[in-house]
Amino acid sequence: MSVVVRFFTTIYYNKKALIGFILVVFFVLMALIGPLFFHFSTAIDYSARLDPPSFAHPLGTDFAGRDTLTEIVIGSQQVLSVAFWAALISLSAGVVIGILAGFIGGVVDEILMIIINLVLTIPSFSLNLILAAIFSVTSPVAFGLLLSVTAWAPLALGVRAQILSLRERDYITVARLMGLGKGYILTRELLPNIVSYLTINFIQSASGAVQASVGIMLLGLVPYSVTNWGQMLNIAINQNGGLSNPSGVYYMLSPILALTLFTFGCFLFANGIDDFFNPRLRTS
Repeated sequence: MSVVVRFFTTIYYNKKALIGFILVVFFVLMALIGPLFFHFSTAIDYSARLDPPSFAHPLGTDFAGRDTLTEIVIGSQQVLSVAFWAALISLSAGVVIGILAGFIGGVVDEILMIIINLVLTIPSFSLNLILAAIFSVTSPVAFGLLLSVTAWAPLALGVRAQILSLRERDYITVARLMGLGKGYILTRELLPNIVSYLTINFIQSASGAVQASVGIMLLGLVPYSVTNWGQMLNIAINQNGGLSNPSGVYYMLSPILALTLFTFGCFLFANGIDDFFNPRLRTS
């Protein structure tokens, strides 16, 4: 059975993972091809301001009479691109630092552990807010870099623990006795055994980055786009009285629903990935 077939078979028989997979794929496709079918217009129509959901506008309209569903679709591209870069940068930094600490050991491990533990003590979201207020964030890469400033530390700690555990296994000892180089042991024996751990952490990091980016946008600290889910919440709450104005409740709930579904999908899909890589967890 090929890897692809086994993956989809595992996901199919794990119903929670299947739901998560469908949700994640839905949002990814929304971000990739959604803008080809939905076109955001800056035209203002106050006669349709904050209309409730209808056939013409399934999620209602915003404060300027524009289609809320279109804003959610266009905004997904920005939100998910930030999440991708944040997860990728965090994963890269965490893997490199974790491997250096766990595989080399000694003084290098001690120094890196001091740095990791120091970073872990920093309130991540508070630091992100400060950095967002100080520096100009104008691109998904810059936003992802800002969110990954401290996000790499838990992953680095986890990778270090994985490497420390694996390097004491019998097959690693045999590889050393056979005279195989450190590069071979690292790339052929150690890294393949933590792929599942890294994959799950990438998904979880992306989910956390979406929440953090939306939170920062909600507070108005990043001048990004009116269609960003966080900016939509900011407008709904601060300008439309979304918490008290019945007419603005649909506009406020739309990005919250999108954020909730994506986060929930990532959580379920991560569990399915664990089942795929770990045969002991698979259900028949």
